[in-house]
Amino acid sequence: MRLWASITGAACLSSIWIGEAKAQEGQTLSEIVVSAERKKETDGFQSTTLLTGDALQRTTSASIADLLATQPGVAASTFAPGASRPNIRGLDDYRVRVQENGIGSQDASDFSQDHQVPVDPLSADKIEVIRGPATLRYGNQAIGGVVTASNNRIPENLVPDNFSARIKGGGSSVDSSIDGAASIDASGNNVAIHVDAFGRSAGDYRIPGGGVQANTRLRSEGQSVGGSYIFDGGYIGTAIQHITSLYHIPGIAESASRTRIDLEQTKVTSKGEWRAPTDGIAAIRYTFGVSDYKHGELGIGSNGVDGLQNTITNKEIEGRFELDHASVATPLGALTGSWGVQASNRKLGTAGLLGGLLAPTNTDTVAGFVFEQLQLSDTLKFQAAGRIESLSVSGMAPIFPSNFLPPPDTFSETAATRDFTPKSFSFGLLKSLPWDMVANLSVQRAQRAPAAPELYSRGSDGASGTFVIGNPDLKIETAESVEVGLKRSSGQLRFEASLYYTRYLDFIFKQVTGNFCTDTFASCGATGPLLQVAYGQRDANFRGAELMAQLDVTPLSDGMLGIDTQFDVVRATFADGSNVPRIAPMRVGGGVWWRSAEWYARLGVLHAFTQNDIALNETSTAGYNLLKAEVSYTHTFAKVDGGLRDITFGVTGDNLLDEQVRNHISFKKAEVLQPGRGVRLFTSMRF
Repeated sequence: MRLWASITGAACLSSIWIGEAKAQEGQTLSEIVVSAERKKETDGFQSTTLLTGDALQRTTSASIADLLATQPGVAASTFAPGASRPNIRGLDDYRVRVQENGIGSQDASDFSQDHQVPVDPLSADKIEVIRGPATLRYGNQAIGGVVTASNNRIPENLVPDNFSARIKGGGSSVDSSIDGAASIDASGNNVAIHVDAFGRSAGDYRIPGGGVQANTRLRSEGQSVGGSYIFDGGYIGTAIQHITSLYHIPGIAESASRTRIDLEQTKVTSKGEWRAPTDGIAAIRYTFGVSDYKHGELGIGSNGVDGLQNTITNKEIEGRFELDHASVATPLGALTGSWGVQASNRKLGTAGLLGGLLAPTNTDTVAGFVFEQLQLSDTLKFQAAGRIESLSVSGMAPIFPSNFLPPPDTFSETAATRDFTPKSFSFGLLKSLPWDMVANLSVQRAQRAPAAPELYSRGSDGASGTFVIGNPDLKIETAESVEVGLKRSSGQLRFEASLYYTRYLDFIFKQVTGNFCTDTFASCGATGPLLQVAYGQRDANFRGAELMAQLDVTPLSDGMLGIDTQFDVVRATFADGSNVPRIAPMRVGGGVWWRSAEWYARLGVLHAFTQNDIALNETSTAGYNLLKAEVSYTHTFAKVDGGLRDITFGVTGDNLLDEQVRNHISFKKAEVLQPGRGVRLFTSMRF
């Protein structure tokens, strides 16, 4: 059963599983749920769309962004099969944080759309999209939302029966891909251990009308080992993980030069929690991560030699400490909440034959945040959250002519440090209504400091086909939002509707200048393979709506027959009425499904309308229809120590109409078609 449940506004009241009691681990009943899983009151701020179980297997996606791209309010950059980043309600890059087990992905994917997020869906047990006030927990670069992948690499509990293992894999016809993953969990004497490994390989994917999209091959693999000490009231653990990936970049010039990226990252993470038996403290927890990321951009250079053209490095460290205070009785009701601090350091830069897009930069961040919830009555809750952050961003500030064209034939740059103090707060009300409905209202004022590449970029990014010009004078960006919603998460009819409006003051955006360049600024002018883009600021207004609904129509055989529908739209304009660039089109969709204890089947279509609301130097993008069918079967075996517990296998068909799909938010939409018709076979076994 496909369950569209993307809570907006302040948050859900508690952990709610749509389709509830019969859901079992790995079954599709719990694929998309409204969840506040960590059992603390501040989770009322955590509004999520969550994918788990077989939903993570049926997809052909090699990235978590592509996996989420058909969810209401979510799109993906789809720059390459190995490089795609989430877009939430028209926002991406430095406004959307991607993380794993609470720690940022610590990569260069926000820097340029051709850079991969080194978090593979094969390694995830669940993937969530977090919106609204909960994003204040994670930093000012999460102003648009958070996409978080979770797994058991740092165990939080002892393993039932002291041992479990899982194997999963699949293959797809559209790109002749094959993928697989395996994990082992074991425990004893208060110690839990986790080991996992995954790998995937794919060729150039097929496109409608015959042929392939050239230069879309990829190969990646990863491994992890972790362990925890489990004690009465908590745990403490650590893990080390490693990923390598070699993926190609599509496009006319990129295919001719065989552009590809060779990526490697090693990350060490640690986290722990103590549910303190102490007056005034309900729980204490921490998360910590440090990583070393590097990728080389390979291809045929101007000298005709195929080799390394650019190198990007990112060394990052991040830590967070949180304290949940015990419930406090007040004249207005019970007060619960969480307080925390977060600190990070990021060193990002480029070097290479192309002169380097970004000289070495350093970003230091320290922040404090607070979440409080007041239970005013049995049916009414008030929530408030705040965050204050101090950032210092150092690098080499470029100075370009106002028209972004030579002369002079070189630009100047000087060492610079910018200091910012973004402040954010939000308020929300949740009201329980008859018929198991909940209404919510949230008001938020969030600020974001410019990221180092927005300030200090000054050169060619050949893999993305752009020449990027930063703006060292950028100011803090402010978003003032209001959102209202109504949801019903149980019963025969389940639905959610939301409306939102956000006014951005000094909205930072990447504008296409209309100029073209080769590898150096001196070459910028009328011709060249690189599209020139420059960072600027203007006030902007974003407004949108999302609707999700599901109806159990009638029992059929030993299962339930039902229908679902979805709708989302975002309209984004600058203060003068002109359009913000690269905004995803309006979409509407629906499907019919049948589920039983063992079987799940669904046939659905998603229609994207033609996007005619275009910005300067943009072109319209035609609409399309995505028809998808899926069938899966799960068999549960009688429990035998060390034996097979359940097996799932199934088949999924994507883009069954074989439609030509171009992604409006991609810089490469004119050159790159999305995959055509494909069929995926998948299976998983749990021991």
